[in-house]
Amino acid sequence: MPLLLLTPPAGEPISLSEAKLHLRVDGDDDDLLIGSLIAAARQAAETLTGRQLITARWKLVLDAFPGPSLSQAVSGASFSLPTHAILLDKCPVQSVVSIEYLDMNGTTQVMPAGDYVLDAACEPARLSPVFGKAWPPTLPQLGAIAVTFDAGYGAASAVPEGLKSWIKLRVGSLYRHREEMSVLSRGRIDPLPFVDGLLDGFKVCVV
Repeated sequence: MPLLLLTPPAGEPISLSEAKLHLRVDGDDDDLLIGSLIAAARQAAETLTGRQLITARWKLVLDAFPGPSLSQAVSGASFSLPTHAILLDKCPVQSVVSIEYLDMNGTTQVMPAGDYVLDAACEPARLSPVFGKAWPPTLPQLGAIAVTFDAGYGAASAVPEGLKSWIKLRVGSLYRHREEMSVLSRGRIDPLPFVDGLLDGFKVCVV
């Protein structure tokens, strides 16, 4: 299921001054470089975890609504993953902006917001018709459905510290080792095993 980034985040989880403090850099000569490394490290964290850190807008493109078109949860189950639910893999989801689809005449329609419900407490978030409703019939064509949604923790201050710490460490590695390979003259150096473990609690498990 392709996810398209419509509106990128307006900022980064850590500021230039925070990164320079971590790197113990006082001058301004490398500001552009450090800024680009912050963005690269943030993108790596988002890819590894399946998360969006600073708020951004995404579009999920589908060929058809999932079926069968039952609008209720599984009877007797305290939690269910019904086959008609759409999963939004970029977490945390803040809100659904719109669900657009091509009807059988090839005309773009917007599904009324009151006809579907978002469960953003679940990760990935679940999107389903409300009770008594069903997904509408769509034109059997590639890319007939587009779900636009906002995801992210919000501002930088809301991003968990574990994610910020990993980004700082990755920026430090990228800053000190600027090439694809490094020739070390003082013996073998192994990566610290706890570093990637900082991300473990934030990885989205896609069902």
